[in-house]
Amino acid sequence: QVVLVESGGGSVQSGGSLRLSCAASGSTFSRGCMAWFRQAPGNEREGVAFIRIADDTTNYADSVKGRFTISQDYTANMFLQMNNLKPEDTAMYYCAAGPLRYNGLCALSSGVYNYWGQGTRVTVSS
Repeated sequence: QVVLVESGGGSVQSGGSLRLSCAASGSTFSRGCMAWFRQAPGNEREGVAFIRIADDTTNYADSVKGRFTISQDYTANMFLQMNNLKPEDTAMYYCAAGPLRYNGLCALSSGVYNYWGQGTRVTVSS
């Protein structure tokens, strides 16, 4: 069992920055990958950033490349540094954990991730 708790959301103006944190507790064997997903009202949940726990291999959605950075501290915490935020980044952000895919990579789809946090809201005003 893995329990995830997000923090760090808030309201900022366009161009601002926020740092989200995800505190994980429980079995590390269930956390081959960790990821940040987001969901805006009326939209499907989309993957934003992914990190392979064993070696810090990362992957990002095209919409956030160059602006967002996912990282971990090798204890039980994961982070999402979000710079140059845009109004279209407004959403509920969720931390997720799950196993590696059969090919050893992190999945980009939410269905593979079996542990989720409660979410933290990010609002970016223009």
